Amino acid sequence: MEGFGGKVAVVTGAGSGIGRALAIELARSGARVAISDIDAEGMAETERQVKALGAEVRSDQLNVVERVPFVLYADAVKEHFGKVNQIYNNAGIAYAGDVGVSPFKDIERVFDVNLWGVVNGTKAFLPHLIASGDGHVINVSSLFGLMSLPGQSAYNAAKFAVRGFTESLRHEMVAGKKPVAVTCVHPGGVKTAFARNATAAEGIDVQAAAAVFDKYLANTSPQAAARIILTAVRKKKPRALVGPDAKVLDLLVRAMGARYQDLFSVFTGLSVPKPN
Repeated sequence: MEGFGGKVAVVTGAGSGIGRALAIELARSGARVAISDIDAEGMAETERQVKALGAEVRSDQLNVVERVPFVLYADAVKEHFGKVNQIYNNAGIAYAGDVGVSPFKDIERVFDVNLWGVVNGTKAFLPHLIASGDGHVINVSSLFGLMSLPGQSAYNAAKFAVRGFTESLRHEMVAGKKPVAVTCVHPGGVKTAFARNATAAEGIDVQAAAAVFDKYLANTSPQAAARIILTAVRKKKPRALVGPDAKVLDLLVRAMGARYQDLFSVFTGLSVPKPN
């Protein structure tokens, strides 16, 4: 992967999955990497793999929901490396539950991590990205930021918001002639523990839903996802669709318009098992 030598890249949610794969691919490409995660054990393993490649890496335990520590973290990373070129706002959580049965606190938690974590990361690092003269914001939304499914209202809402926030930010950078590119990433099914680590409303069998996801939907490896994302970053594309499912379903939604909702409603039993 060319185009990353000498860059300083920050990856949140780097303790596993796409975040770990991004950190490793960036390190392999010659970037200096700052990684963070709330999972200290997973982050330590990512750090070990990055160091094995001979790359410079800074590792910090970070909860992306906590705004003030995030801002202080951004300043510390800039001081450590001397500059920051890229922020990959990748940290996120999964949750399943219909609107009627999902407690407010669970919906708020999804928003806090999946939306406010992205906003916090973008705001904290944006001044440093502008100062670098060659900045790039990469915000990870989801295929569920392009289409919705029943039982995913909180997750859909947060990921649609990430998409809107990121696309608006790109307008602002272009209009303001700021030296910052912006990319919104929409992964489809990726072979990670993301679905297995999900939480859910009372009565929903998370593991059954995860088994369906892993068997039928998770067709892209984290390594392949990372390479797709980094190719889009290198080319400064505004949007990256990750995986064949993301590409196909994006086209389907565009073709059908709002009618796709009726089609996908019949798959509720497969996508999100109903409460007992």
